[in-house]
Amino acid sequence: MAPPKRRLTREETRKQTRDRLLEAAAELFTERGVNGTSVEQIAERAGFSRGAFYGNFGDKNELVRELLLRRTQAELREVQAMAADAASFAEVLDRLRAWNRARAEHLPSWLTLRLELLLHAVRNPDLRRPLAEREELARGAIGEGIRQELVRRGVATPPADPASLALIVHALEDGLLIQRLLTPDRISAEVVVDAVELLIDAWAALGTAPE
Repeated sequence: MAPPKRRLTREETRKQTRDRLLEAAAELFTERGVNGTSVEQIAERAGFSRGAFYGNFGDKNELVRELLLRRTQAELREVQAMAADAASFAEVLDRLRAWNRARAEHLPSWLTLRLELLLHAVRNPDLRRPLAEREELARGAIGEGIRQELVRRGVATPPADPASLALIVHALEDGLLIQRLLTPDRISAEVVVDAVELLIDAWAALGTAPE
């Protein structure tokens, strides 16, 4: 006889509810856009009442802020895990290529949601700071990765502040992914990693070696 299931605590139940509301919102934002999705539709898709939504989020913008943060944290954890035990930068790039190939299978929905959240933040000034914090978090991780790899290659002084180099990489990623989405038959799913490898090689050559 199977043992009885443990009863969830109130906090665990609340977390499950929030998670389902966020998942439902992400689906609907991708399908209909943020402005085209109502609180009632999010609650219905998640299987809850309107009251359950407001029991977890003050309004739709608060949910958007939470969704932005969670997406950033999840992506950073995935990328950092790939780099954590890699024996070389080449191995990191190989893992990133595999990750990008897997992401390419869901690129339309992934990129649509990212752009929808960006547009919503542009239209709602109160959300610009949370979006900026999300972007700064991502750029910070990219910049640290660039700095570490240049140091490993013996570059004492990079050709520019690693934060500026990270800004280039982060902005380039968005542009390349849009181009990949529009012409998938002509642009590789690994285009972002190929571009990063090219830039790192160039920056390492332009940097100054230790005296």
